[in-house]
Amino acid sequence: MTSVLIAVTGVDYWTLADGTKHSCGYWPEELATPHRVFAEAGFDITIATPGGVTPTDDKAGYTPEMNGGSVEAGEAIAAYIASIGDELNSAKVLEDLDPTDFDLVFMPGGHGPMEDLAVSERFGAMVRAFADSGKPVAAVCHGPAALLAARSDDGNWLFSGYQITAFSNVEEDQVGHAESAAWLLEDRLKAEGGLYTSAAEPWGERVVVDRNLYTGQNPASSEALARRLVADF
Repeated sequence: MTSVLIAVTGVDYWTLADGTKHSCGYWPEELATPHRVFAEAGFDITIATPGGVTPTDDKAGYTPEMNGGSVEAGEAIAAYIASIGDELNSAKVLEDLDPTDFDLVFMPGGHGPMEDLAVSERFGAMVRAFADSGKPVAAVCHGPAALLAARSDDGNWLFSGYQITAFSNVEEDQVGHAESAAWLLEDRLKAEGGLYTSAAEPWGERVVVDRNLYTGQNPASSEALARRLVADF
């Protein structure tokens, strides 16, 4: 059975450029949809967070405004998150896990990963262990921020020179956070040497695969990304 580690942010805030904390967490759809796709494929799923804390869902992810104007879509996501509540409430301690026990690692987005996983040397070492063994490393939306802590022996970013996508500057601007952010994910990935590309239009589906790195641009890309991973197993 294919085993997947879903590494979820453990924080409920994102520190802005002026030092204030923006309430957030993980983006519900980006956890719910891949979890459902993996479960339907028969994957063995482990959810883990830094310190094993119960992860916080960003409530904005349930609103009609963030679901194409659909109340029903947000309600369906909320219902699925509730259905896996026991898994979330008993999240494993991320730092205690052994990458050799899993076939792939997946990071959902939300602004939370920019606060904790992006600067976690221990998680960066775990990502490197997956990558070095040829196992898929996957992330969607702001999830690719969690890749930033993965470093080679010379200190350079492990994924420099890789094709990659993630939440775009335009999308960040359209949700109203670009001007207040301490840093933007698209800019940071490019600065580290990532070969960033985005969909032709903001919020369009885009999945990029380069070697064993799998990334999706935004919530619209989470199902396609998960299905691509399933297909490759």
